[in-house]
Amino acid sequence: MLIAEKTAEIESRINAVLDKIRPFLQMDGGDVRLDKISDEGIVELKLLGACNTCPLRPMTLRAGIERALMHDIPEIKRIECFN
Repeated sequence: MLIAEKTAEIESRINAVLDKIRPFLQMDGGDVRLDKISDEGIVELKLLGACNTCPLRPMTLRAGIERALMHDIPEIKRIECFN
């Protein structure tokens, strides 16, 4: 599989997992968006709305979003959040 095809497939899988998480974030006025995926398996996300300024942001990112993504998509090596 070509790198672009593989990246598109992983991006689709990431968005499917984020779609499962998103309603919980939206209940508190936040959201999450996929920004990019590196060839090394690093996923960059953006936390939006209330999630961007929430004091529990690191816990949401690591214990919630990262755990769900890495559990379902073993190609992911790390999650980063840039806002």
